[in-house]
Amino acid sequence: MTRVLVFITVIGKDQKGIIARISNAVFAHNINIEDLNQKIMAGYFVMTMLADMSDSKITIGDLKKELSDIGKQMDLSIQAQHENIFKAMHRV
Repeated sequence: MTRVLVFITVIGKDQKGIIARISNAVFAHNINIEDLNQKIMAGYFVMTMLADMSDSKITIGDLKKELSDIGKQMDLSIQAQHENIFKAMHRV
């Protein structure tokens, strides 16, 4: 089976529950978190997540919408990009 990888980035003012909300959202759709890196920089939360959507029934478009809704509720910028888009944008 071909892996379907998505990069999720989260940026915003640090607050409780950010990782919980994002990880619960991906878990609810049978998406596996492959890697996660987060840091607090001058009071701002910054997180990158690599997740595998291979076993999920949700489309990347619907996942983006759900994460965007969480972002609005928590005043965060949340972006999700398919691995191919991410690679194309960051090619040197």
